[in-house]
Amino acid sequence: MRYPDLPLLFNLKDNELKELYNTVERWGAALTNELDTRDTQVDKRPSTNIYTVVTVTEIGLPRKGDIAYSASSGKFKGYVSLGSETSWQNLN
Repeated sequence: MRYPDLPLLFNLKDNELKELYNTVERWGAALTNELDTRDTQVDKRPSTNIYTVVTVTEIGLPRKGDIAYSASSGKFKGYVSLGSETSWQNLN
């Protein structure tokens, strides 16, 4: 899960507060669903970004499929997904 659930930080006793909390929680769940849908769509788009950098850590928001030439290592690296993890890996 990329986005946190809304925590219950206090003990609600008043029905109006519980109703308000439930409304905010439903809104948060809907927002999280929309963000997850957007993230899935963005992740499915092929990347065409090719960077030349000293180190790949200079790249702020890489996407799966990005390619970079790391001048410090002298290697091409690809930003790949391994299950739920994404990281820069050396390309053969």
